[in-house]
Amino acid sequence: MRTDCGCGCGGDATRTSAFVRPRFFAGQLLTEDDLSLLVEYTTAKRRLHNRSLYGPGVICGLGVTCEPCGGGTVAVHPGHALDCAGNDIVVACTERVDVTALVQERRVQALGVDCGENCDDEGGRRYGLYVQYQELPVEPVAPYATEEPCPSPGCVPSRVQEGYRFVVKCDDFEDHRHNPGTRLLASLGDLPRADRARTRDRRLGMYTDALLAASLGTGRTFRFDAADARRYATALAWLRENAGGEGAPPPPTAHEMTEHVRALAAAVARFDTYDPAGQEQLGRDYPDLATVREARAVLGTACERLRGADTEAAWPDPLRRTIARAVVTETAARVVPAQGDPDAPLEVRMLAQGTPLGHALRVEFRADIALIREWLLGRLDQAADLADCALRADVATVDVPPLLPPPPPDSTEKATVAEAQQIAEAAAALGTALRRFLTDAACATLNPPCGDSADTDVLLAHVELDGCDVVRVCSATREQVLPGGSAYGEWLPKLYRLRELAERVCCGPLPSCRKPALPSEGPVARPYAEGLLGDWPRSGDLEEMLSLLLTPAPGETPPKALHEQVYTTPSEVTDSMRELAGLRTQVADLTAALEGLRAQMSSAETQVTHLAERLPERLGPRLAQLEGTPDQATGEAPEQGSGSDQGSGSNQGSDQGPDQADGPAKPPAKRARAPRTRKSGETP
Repeated sequence: MRTDCGCGCGGDATRTSAFVRPRFFAGQLLTEDDLSLLVEYTTAKRRLHNRSLYGPGVICGLGVTCEPCGGGTVAVHPGHALDCAGNDIVVACTERVDVTALVQERRVQALGVDCGENCDDEGGRRYGLYVQYQELPVEPVAPYATEEPCPSPGCVPSRVQEGYRFVVKCDDFEDHRHNPGTRLLASLGDLPRADRARTRDRRLGMYTDALLAASLGTGRTFRFDAADARRYATALAWLRENAGGEGAPPPPTAHEMTEHVRALAAAVARFDTYDPAGQEQLGRDYPDLATVREARAVLGTACERLRGADTEAAWPDPLRRTIARAVVTETAARVVPAQGDPDAPLEVRMLAQGTPLGHALRVEFRADIALIREWLLGRLDQAADLADCALRADVATVDVPPLLPPPPPDSTEKATVAEAQQIAEAAAALGTALRRFLTDAACATLNPPCGDSADTDVLLAHVELDGCDVVRVCSATREQVLPGGSAYGEWLPKLYRLRELAERVCCGPLPSCRKPALPSEGPVARPYAEGLLGDWPRSGDLEEMLSLLLTPAPGETPPKALHEQVYTTPSEVTDSMRELAGLRTQVADLTAALEGLRAQMSSAETQVTHLAERLPERLGPRLAQLEGTPDQATGEAPEQGSGSDQGSGSNQGSDQGPDQADGPAKPPAKRARAPRTRKSGETP
C-alpha cells in the first residue's frame, strides 16, 4: 500500500493510487513480490474497512472478571475487538492475566531497573488493562537455492500468526469518539469571543433596516396606525401614574419606565412626521392624540427621573444599557419640546421606529462593526474547511466607518444621512457574512474526520490494585464498536435532525442583505421595534443547528474547545487610536471650515471689484484710503503737507474765516486711485 497522494487541476490523480494490487496474465513470471503484494493489498483493504466503517473498540465478549482465588490475577474471557488501525484481535479462550506482573514489567521499562516485587505502595493504584495486536513469524522453512547474490541464511518463517498481548497503562484512557461540536468549536475559536461578535451583530441587525428607512425616507411621513394609537394610550396611562414622584426610580421601575417612554416617544415622533393638516386628520381619526401636549410634558418628567436612575443596576448588559440611555437622551431632545425637533429629521424618524439613535450609540456601532470584521477575518484566516469560497473577499471589501472617540455624557449631536447609510450598509454586509460563516461552519461538522491510528491498544477494563491484589474491575467505560464507527456514535441521537436541518440550511441560496422597500408616495409603513430592550432570542434553522451541535445530550461527551492564544490590544493603544480618530475628525472639520472661509473671501473680493467699478470717481480716493493708499505703502509725503507746514496751515485756517480767504475756495485736488494688485489668473 502506498501512502503518497495528490491530484491535479483536472481531478485526475497525479500519482499512483494508495492501493496497488497485482495483475496476472498468461506467461507471467511470478515472484514472491507479486504474491506478497496480493496479501498486502487484501489485508490493507480489510483493515481500512474495519477502521473507517466500525472504528476501534470491543465488538463482543472480552469481559474482565476477578479470579476466584483472588490475588493480582484477572480473567479475560473470549471475545473480538478492533484496534484503531483496523486489526482484528480475537481471544479464543479465557486468559488468566497477572496484572501485578504487568505492572512490574511496566515499571522496569519506565525506569530501566528491576527493583523486584514491590507491593507495599500506600493507597489504591488504578491502571488500564489493554489488549494489543501482535504479529509473530512462525513455521520457519529452509529456502531452496536461488541465484540471488545474497540469499537468506538458515531457515525463514513461512507464516505470520496474528495474536495479541496484554499491557497495563496509567489510567488516562483517550476516548476515540468524536463530538461534532468539537469541529464547530475549531471553526468558531474562543466561544466567548464568538458570542460577543454574534451579540453585537444581533443589536446591529435590529437597527439596520431602521437606519436605511430613516436615511432613505428623509422628509417622508411615517404612518401612524391603530397599533400606534393603542401603544400611545397604554404608555401614557402608565406614565401618568408612575412618572411623577421624587428621587430616582428603583432598577425594576426604571426598566419598565424606560420601555413605556420608548413606546410613547415613538408614537409622538410618528405624529411629528406629519404636516399640520395631517396632524389634524390624525386627531380626528384617533381622539386620544388630543393629549399630545400633555404626553410631551409627561415624557419630560419621566426623562428627568430616569436621568438619576442607576442604569448599571437596571441594565446589567452594557449593550442594552446604551440603548436605554439613548431612549432618555433622544426623547428629551427630539420629542419633549413643544414642536419636536424639526432640525433633526433623521433622529426623529429613528425614534418613530422605536430605535433611538444617540451619539454614544453611533460610536458603539462603529466599534462593533470593526470588531465583527476583525473577528471574521481572523477566523477565516484559520479556517481549514471553508466551503464558501467568496466569503473572505466579501468581508475584506466591506467599507468600515472609522472609529470615533467616546462622546460627552448625554450628547445630542446629530448624525448625517451619509453616516447613517454607511453604518447601515456595513452592518448589513457583515451580518450577512457572519451568517454565511456560521452556516459554513455548522454544515462542515456533518462530515466526520478520520480517526487517529497512533495508539493501537484497546482498553478492556480499569483495574484497581491494593498492594499485590486486584480489588476492583470496571469495564463499563471502554469503547464499543458501533455501526458507522465511534465517530458516528455521538451523532446517532441527533444525526437525523441535523440532516433534516442541513437540507434547508447548507445547500440553499446564500443569505443576502436587502434594503427595505419604501413606497414612492404616501406614508411609509415601518414596524415598531418590539423587544429592543428585552431578550434577543436566536431562532431559525441555523440557530437550532448550532444549538443542537453545542448542547450535549444526556450521556454525550462534551465538545472539546479549541485552546488558542488570544491577543488583546492594550488599553493604551486603543485609547491612542480613539484620540487619533478624534483628532482626524477635528482636522477634517477645520479643513472644511477653512475651505468655507476661503470661498467667502473670494466671493467678497469679487463683490468689492464689481462695486468699485460702479462707484463715482469722487469716491475713488476714499476707497483707496480704505484699501490702503500706495503713498503710505511707499513712504511718499501726502499732498496736504506734514510737519511744520501742516501746523502753519492749521494756524492760518484758525485765524482766517472762510469769508476772509483770498479768492474763491478751491476744490480739493484730485487724488489718483491706487492701482489694485492684479491676482494671478485675473484678466485685465
